[in-house]
Amino acid sequence: MLVLIGSLVVLCCVFGGYVLAHGHILALWQPCELMIIGGGSVGAFLSANPSEIVKGAFRNILALFKGPKYRKQDYVDLLALLYDIFSLMRKQGLMGLESHIEDPQASPVFSAYPRLVKEHHLIEFITDCLRLMIGGSMNPHELEQLLEVELETHQQEAEAPALAVTKMADAMPGFGIVAAVLGIVTTMSQLGGDTSQIGEHIAGALVGTFLGILLCYGFIGPLGAAMENRVREDGRAFECVKVALLASLRGYNPKVSVEFARKTLSPQSRPNFQDFEDHLKGSRAGAPA
Repeated sequence: MLVLIGSLVVLCCVFGGYVLAHGHILALWQPCELMIIGGGSVGAFLSANPSEIVKGAFRNILALFKGPKYRKQDYVDLLALLYDIFSLMRKQGLMGLESHIEDPQASPVFSAYPRLVKEHHLIEFITDCLRLMIGGSMNPHELEQLLEVELETHQQEAEAPALAVTKMADAMPGFGIVAAVLGIVTTMSQLGGDTSQIGEHIAGALVGTFLGILLCYGFIGPLGAAMENRVREDGRAFECVKVALLASLRGYNPKVSVEFARKTLSPQSRPNFQDFEDHLKGSRAGAPA
């Protein structure tokens, strides 16, 4: 929603200021210039990126209008899931988790959180880490290094569409110059004719430069930054899982391990300790005797 609001503010301030300065708004309507700048930038974007990044960019842009991927209740569920896993580990040992991580969809531990089970990447990350803990006999330091590499790879892959959009934005002033140069070429062909026509062609050429800069810094650049910020915020769920698993492997009890994980979340989405306690009490009250 903020993306739309910000774009509207840019439009109102830029074009409103132009009109208040006695500018003629129709003089800025140059569809040919828009075609050169917009079409050239999109074509370069398609040429520079593989299909997966192109599709990911469109998905990420649409996701901006849906709000954050993980909300406070989702993080409460994630912390509760980790708590249930660590409690089961305490009772049955690591081997007691084997049946649960092999088929999370059928596991009563995982299926108790249907919203999280749909997040395949997150669930796969949790189960892969648990497999390493079960069969790898790894100490916390070794596991931490491995998880950091995996998270870095995942983050780079998730940020690739945002970086591609940012690069497209950086190219727009250049295509604006291309449009301006072509406008000057058209103007030169009119020399010796009607001076009013020459003035219109020069104005159109300058509009091309203006549109390239405006689209770069007013719309596409901020869109890429918003996509990147959303990816980083979504990545906190994976960081949360990593910290909780390492704390558990170091021997902390389930509640303390989950508290370590809770501290990694941003203040805007972090559930407070009482939220988590209330969730656990509700789960115990609803559990069969």
